[in-house]
Amino acid sequence: MSHPELDPEALDSRLAAAKRASYRLATATTAEKDAALGHIARLLRERAGEVVAANRADLEAGAEAGLGEGLLDRLKLDERRIDALADAVVDVVALDDPIGETVSGRSLPSGVRIDQVRVPLGVVGAIYEARPNVTIDIAALALKSGNAVVLRGGTAAERTNAVLLGILRDGFAAAGLPADAVQTVDDYGRAGARHLMQAREYVDVLIPRGSAGLIRAVVDEAKVPVIETGAGVVHMFLDESAREDWAVELVHNAKVQRPSVCNALETLLVHRVAAERLLPSVLDRLEASGVTVHGDERVRAIRPTAVAVTEEDWATEHMSLDLSVAVVDSLDDALEHIRRYSTRHTESIVTNDLGNAERFLNEVDAAAVMVNASTRFTDGAEFGFGAEVGISTQKLHARGPMGLPELTSTKWIVRGAGHVRA
Repeated sequence: MSHPELDPEALDSRLAAAKRASYRLATATTAEKDAALGHIARLLRERAGEVVAANRADLEAGAEAGLGEGLLDRLKLDERRIDALADAVVDVVALDDPIGETVSGRSLPSGVRIDQVRVPLGVVGAIYEARPNVTIDIAALALKSGNAVVLRGGTAAERTNAVLLGILRDGFAAAGLPADAVQTVDDYGRAGARHLMQAREYVDVLIPRGSAGLIRAVVDEAKVPVIETGAGVVHMFLDESAREDWAVELVHNAKVQRPSVCNALETLLVHRVAAERLLPSVLDRLEASGVTVHGDERVRAIRPTAVAVTEEDWATEHMSLDLSVAVVDSLDDALEHIRRYSTRHTESIVTNDLGNAERFLNEVDAAAVMVNASTRFTDGAEFGFGAEVGISTQKLHARGPMGLPELTSTKWIVRGAGHVRA
C-alpha cells in the first residue's frame, strides 16, 4: 500500500495524545479497564465479518507480493482465530491487575515508611510484522496494565489492523476511557515506524516483535528504550536415554503443530548412541506430516532421502515444515551447538537421565529451558499470563513470555510525619 509523506507535526500530535491518555489510564480503576476489555471482546465477535473481509484483502495482496506460507499463516485471521482472540481478551479480564501492587515495603529506623509499588510504563510502542493478532494481544495487556499503546503492525496487515484499531478505540470509548490511548503509525509506513523509534519525548518503551532482521533494525535505529523479543532458532536434544515414544511425540508437536511461530522447533540434535534407535521413527512421523528434513552426514546415513544440511540452515528460523537435524557425540557437543546457534528463546532436552536434565537446565542460556516438554509451551497463554506482548530474549527488565507485570515499572512511595534526615 502507498503511504503519504511523513508529516512530523501531525504524527507528534498523535503521539502527544497517547501520552495524555496514558495519564488517565494510569489512574483508571480495575473495573473501568475490565469493562473496556469486555467491550473489545464483544466487538471482535460482532464485527468478525468486517475483520475477515479486510484480512482476506491483506492475504491476497501478500500472496501477490510473494509472502511465504509461514508469513501468510501468521497473517491469517479467520472467524475461529478471531473468536480465540476475543477469548484471550476475556482471559485478561480474569487476571490480577498489577497496578498498585506492593512489591516490597518496610518502616525505616527513622519511622519513615517506604513501599515499592507497580506503576504503568506509560506509552508502549510496538513494532511487529504480519501478525494482526498481536494488535489485540498488546493492546489488551497494555490496557489492563494502565498503558497507552502506539502500534506499527506492518504493511502486510495494514487493512486488518485498521479494522482492529477501530474496534479497540470503540471499546475504550464505550467504557469511558480515552480512545486516544490506542494509536497507530501504520498510515505513514516505514517513515512512521522510524519516527516512532525516535520519539523519546512521547514513548517510554519500544517492543519489536518479528524477524531477527526487524528486531536488529529497531535496536540499531531506536532512541527510545527497547525490550527485545527474539527470533526463535529453537533446539531439542534427544540424549542417549530418551524414550522413543516421548521423542516421537515431542519432536512432532514442537515442529508440526504450528511451524510458523517463534517457539516451533527448528533444529533437532540426537546423541549418536540413540540415533539408530530413535531417528527412524522420529523422521517417519515428521515426514508423514510433510516435514522436509535437512540432515548432516550421519543423519543421511540413516535417512538417505534427507536434504543435505547447510551452515546457513543451523542459524535459520525456517517458519515452515523444514527441520535441521544433526547427530552429536555427547551432551557437551549438543550444548556447544546450542551456544553457537541459539537465539536464546527456547531449548529442550528429552532424557531419562536426571544428571543430564539438570546440566541442560543449568548450562543452557535461554529465556525458557525445558525437560521432556514440547517447545510450543513457551507462550504467554500457556504460562497463564492471558495474552502476551512477546517473548523477551534479553536479560534486562523482562525475560521470556511478557505478561502484565512485564508492562509495569515501580516507584517508591515514601510516607513520613515531618521527618527530616539527621
